[in-house]
Amino acid sequence: MEEILSGALYVVATPIGNLSDMTYRAQYVLDNVDLIAAEDTRTSGVLLRHYDVKTQLRSYHSYNLKTETPKLVKLLKQGKSIALISDAGTPGISDPGYQLVQACIEQEIKVIPIPGASALTAALPVSGLPINRFVFEGFLPQKKGRKTRLEWLSQEDRTVVFYESPHRIERTVNDLIKFFGDRKCVMARELTKKFEEIFRGNLSDLKTRLEVKKIKGEIVLLIAAKSL
Repeated sequence: MEEILSGALYVVATPIGNLSDMTYRAQYVLDNVDLIAAEDTRTSGVLLRHYDVKTQLRSYHSYNLKTETPKLVKLLKQGKSIALISDAGTPGISDPGYQLVQACIEQEIKVIPIPGASALTAALPVSGLPINRFVFEGFLPQKKGRKTRLEWLSQEDRTVVFYESPHRIERTVNDLIKFFGDRKCVMARELTKKFEEIFRGNLSDLKTRLEVKKIKGEIVLLIAAKSL
């Protein structure tokens, strides 16, 4: 395996559900860096115990990034090697990881990607929608700017991809019907887990599905382009 570089930040993708999706390289890096910065140490602890990784964990999330970012940068400048991981998947996608990466780039600290699982790239190829061109929006604004964003996205000629949580999905589907019309859509949830579900149909079909039974698990929602 490769030598772990002193003073380098490793951006490490971890499984989005199925622990078997961990790569050999990711496991090696997590086992050999000086410190792991994790979005949720409790969630990450389950993964690390599964792979018998005993590296020190440190919390790095949206509530402490202003104070923790400079501290982590200081450790990197002192020669420590740090791995950045999120709750699941690839850090920096709809989580605060990019803040640390940006700070490292500004300080000319080496940033090394350790690729792997991502809910976004897991959902796209099985959706059945065109994915040669797509736009990823992450989570929609809950209040300010939501209407404007939906109006703008409704004119997209690319597949539109959102992340959504189970307790907000019904509201989002209703808003999408209002602004997009009854388009083709795909809801992918609990990807790689035991109760994985990939629902394909129109937005009105998804609305009915959600009214029949409440769902659990994080969601990737894909909407067909206006021209499809």
